[in-house]
Amino acid sequence: MKLNDLQPTQWTLARRAERMNPSVIREILKVTERPGIISFAGGLPSPKTFPVSEFRAACEKVLRDDGPAALQYAASEGYAPLREMVAAMLPWKVDASQVLITTGSQQGLDLVAKVLIDADSRILVETPTYLGALQAFTPMEPQVVSVASDAEGVDVEDLAAKAVGASPARFLYVLPNFQNPTGRTMSEARRAALSARSMEIGLPLIEDNPYGDLWFDAPPPLPLTARNPEGCVYLGSFSKVLAPGLRLGFIVAPKALYPKLLQAKQAADLHSPGFNQRMVAEVMKDGFLDRHVPTIRALYKSQRDAMLAALQREMQGLDVQWNTPDGGMFLWAKLPQGMDAVALLPKAVDRGVAFVPGAAFYAGEGDPRTVRLSFVTATCEQIDQGIAALAAAIREASTVQPAR
Repeated sequence: MKLNDLQPTQWTLARRAERMNPSVIREILKVTERPGIISFAGGLPSPKTFPVSEFRAACEKVLRDDGPAALQYAASEGYAPLREMVAAMLPWKVDASQVLITTGSQQGLDLVAKVLIDADSRILVETPTYLGALQAFTPMEPQVVSVASDAEGVDVEDLAAKAVGASPARFLYVLPNFQNPTGRTMSEARRAALSARSMEIGLPLIEDNPYGDLWFDAPPPLPLTARNPEGCVYLGSFSKVLAPGLRLGFIVAPKALYPKLLQAKQAADLHSPGFNQRMVAEVMKDGFLDRHVPTIRALYKSQRDAMLAALQREMQGLDVQWNTPDGGMFLWAKLPQGMDAVALLPKAVDRGVAFVPGAAFYAGEGDPRTVRLSFVTATCEQIDQGIAALAAAIREASTVQPAR
């Protein structure tokens, strides 16, 4: 038998694999690698905020004092001192035994999906919602239902209508603080109403809070989980306050749910890197975050202000709308009537600026006019240049595309 006579191997994909799709944002980021592109596309923290010298010192100390243990397999729950630090920094009573260290908060979403979603079960999300969560949930084959949302957050009446039924919704996934993609913050009144209604109908909440520490003028209201710890799973991250390359996040879960999340974690990767966990614990001791995070807030606020000023200056007469986020990394804009952000993107890139079309963030039919702009990785000068280029691209598109 000759090699050419052999039949090619046939790979049969699992049904869930067919539902996996590439990240729109990751594909756009490839474009931003071109020289000279000013990117408002990525949800990347500013490298200026990374405490490199502190991690250099922590690396040396961990290897010197605890090297063999740091480089060995470790407990799936996570490094005990780090779990205790997480429990202590949250604004409600949390036992360290409820904290599970994850390989980034994205893994937390994956574990929640594996433990709580069956094929065809119903889950609820905001409108719009975080694209990475949709990617984590979709392979489990749920029915993803969008709940109406406004500038204050989730519409509680629409939520209640969509949560109940012959097959009640498994959970609502929600980002109350400086939401990705919109940058909006759920008001205190809406949080109180959402928490009360979810308890009334028995709907679990998955609260994702990677940006909550990045407030500009005043901290956001109390987390939803603090109001009903037994009815919520809380996801947090070290990526936005320390460094994303460490790939560390955490879950705080009710004791009834924690064992299954732990088992899913064990099946996924045994444990998150013990060396990284020890470094983070070493850096965080002695109140480092209390000194470090305010410097991030100040930087991001100056960049947000620069983008707002540039939008006000450059978008005059263009019927472009945008919001004013109170923290976080993102601003949400809406293009003129009849314009499509996907069609606009190549024109913008030709002028040296990139953004993320907002339609990708909707579980259902997206609004083609919406745009997510990240303001934290560009300098104020680049923000001025980039928004001017974006305005020029919008003007160009407006002259060739009739309103509809």
